[in-house]
Amino acid sequence: MATPVDPDFRARLAALNEKFAATVPLTIEKIRAALADCVAGGESPPEAALHQLHELLHGWAGSAATFGFPTLGAEARRIEQMVRGVLTTHTGWSPVPAEVEKLLAWAGRDPKASQYT
Repeated sequence: MATPVDPDFRARLAALNEKFAATVPLTIEKIRAALADCVAGGESPPEAALHQLHELLHGWAGSAATFGFPTLGAEARRIEQMVRGVLTTHTGWSPVPAEVEKLLAWAGRDPKASQYT
């Protein structure tokens, strides 16, 4: 195996992984707040709240796998796409809150787990 140009690469990557892990609880709370704002709108969530929820899920979807949380990223992507569908079609909201709550409960237990349950 070739020697990396930067011998501290693995240490830096581990530090970035730890930094990402430290952000998970705060992101859970932000997603929970955005979800609450959406749910307060009933069957027709406010568009601004939906955009906020989408943006937060999109952030996890795009970065989690990079920092060693592939299942978190994949599930965030799946739910982000559900929210995007609601934004696009203005339909399909009813299953989203339960899916977001399931993701948040799972991420609160072990966001690095490889099995999503």
